[in-house]
Parts: sequence; structure tokens; C-alpha cells
Amino acid sequence: MRRGPGIEPWRSRLLIMFSGQPDGLPPWVRALEDGDDAGYFGSGSAAWHVHGSLATIVAGIRALLMQALHPGAMAGVHDWSRYREDPLGRLSGTIRWILSVTFGSSEQARAESARVGRFHDRVQGEYPEGDGVTRAYSAHDSDLLEWVHLAFADAFLGAAEVWDPRIPGGADRYVAEWATAGELVGVVDAPRSEAELRGRLRELRESGALRHDERVAEVVRFLRHPPLGRGMGLPYAVLFGGAVASLPREFRELLGLRRPWWPAITFTRIALRVVARILGQRSTSVDAAERRLARLRREGRQTEPVPWARGGDPRGDLQHEVTN
Repeated sequence: MRRGPGIEPWRSRLLIMFSGQPDGLPPWVRALEDGDDAGYFGSGSAAWHVHGSLATIVAGIRALLMQALHPGAMAGVHDWSRYREDPLGRLSGTIRWILSVTFGSSEQARAESARVGRFHDRVQGEYPEGDGVTRAYSAHDSDLLEWVHLAFADAFLGAAEVWDPRIPGGADRYVAEWATAGELVGVVDAPRSEAELRGRLRELRESGALRHDERVAEVVRFLRHPPLGRGMGLPYAVLFGGAVASLPREFRELLGLRRPWWPAITFTRIALRVVARILGQRSTSVDAAERRLARLRREGRQTEPVPWARGGDPRGDLQHEVTN
């Protein structure tokens, strides 16, 4: 696609936001061309469709809003995250994991998950529960890992269903596929159907494990008005409104948010089309992964998704693999 000179500065800003590089090709994206297999999902998978869609921009906002509702996850963000000082750095780091696991070879997916696990090793502390009792937490706690996975899967599936719903195999296939990503970072017994995903979210909400407090309010305020730079305020406000509008009502109310009075779903759809015009219809990550698959086909190599051997402690196995 040919772009006018006025579009290029906007393209560079967006690519820096998502990848940290003005050309959208940091080393980890270039590495998607390498590897000896198709990865855990492969072309035509539900995960490729959902995470290759521009709806992921809105899904990321929605996921961060949802994750803030668990006081243990919120404590980790409050105590250890650099989101206030370097919001774009944290964003690009999260995107790196998502896209490496989705579009990379199985080796790259495992290595990137191990990197995340090593960062989580130091994330620990204490937080007050609703009854005033102080509880110790670690980013490796099973309930926190599960909550982050549930919030992520719900957000990305929910955004795709609103703005890019042609998911191969439907919602159940996406949830089942993305369970693999959860297990790569230590989630035990990740949900494998949409009904199971929604059921676990409902159970957590009804159990009282999720709550709104000042820390949640602080994150919501930050996500509503992050320091993104000149010219990005209005487009981001539209995307934030879309994220809020797409949330299930019960979680929106728990966050203390109201559905926008303006047609946020429609305006967000228009905004995503504008972004597609600026960036192009295909992501650099998809292109790199497709080049890997084309090379494997030329070499007569296997291009079907790699089965994930479940069981054991994935974090321990990954840590050993990457450090030896």
C-alpha cells in the first residue's frame, strides 16, 4: 500500500508504541522468521486470527482493566510495574510475549515464556484482603496466574467477537488454543471452552475475590489518560471508550465505569479502519511468520502446529531449556 507523506509520521508513532521500533521490526519480530517448526498454532489457527487483528489494540486496554480487579494482581502491578514511568515500554514488552508465543516457532515461544517467568521470579510482596488480613503474594501463585490468563483470554476473545468475529473454529477453538500459552507460563488447568472461561470468571466475581479499591481507581485513571504524546489523545479516547463498552456490564460496574453515551463500538470500528490504513492490513509479525512457514515448505519440513506436551512444571522445564 502506498502511503502519503502525512501518514508516515503517524505510522512511526504507532509502530513505536506497539513494538518499540519505528519500522515495527525489533529483533524479536525478525526472529519470527527463524525456527524449525510452525509453532504451537500455525497459519489458519484461531490464535493467529485473533492476535493478528487490529482489535487487539482495544483488547489490550480491556485486559488491563480486568486484571486490575484482582487485589493480588493489582498489588504486583502497583509494587513492581513501571507502567507510570514507561507505559509504552511495558506495553511493547507484553506485546512481545503475545506475538512471540502466537506467531513464533515453538522454541521462540518457550524462550519468551521463560523470559517472562524469570521476571516474575522477583514479583512478590503483601496485600490486604477484603477482611483486612494481610496476604503474601508471588507472581507465580496459581490463582494469580489463572486470573491474568482468564482476563487476557476474555479480553482478546471479546474484542475479536465485536470487531473481527470471523474466528476459525469459533470461540471454543480460540480458548482451547490459548490454553497452551497459559500453560507455557505456569497456568494449571486453563479453560478449554468459552463456557468454561465465562464460568470461571463468574465464579471469581461471585466469590468476592475481585474488588474495586483506590489502587484500581488509580489504574483506571491512568488507562483513561495515559501519556501517549502529541496527537494521540483523541484516537486513544475512542479506543478506551470501545474497550469499556465491550466489557460485560457486571465487570464494568465493578470497575466503577459507565458505558459511553456515544456510539463507542461504531466509532472504535472506524478508528481501527483508520489504523489499518496507516499500518497496512497485515502485521509485520504475521509476515515474518509466513516467511518462516514458506521456508519450511521449501525445505520439505513439517508446517503443522506442534502439539504441546502437557504435564510437569512448564516453568521449570522452560527455565532449564533457556539457561542451559
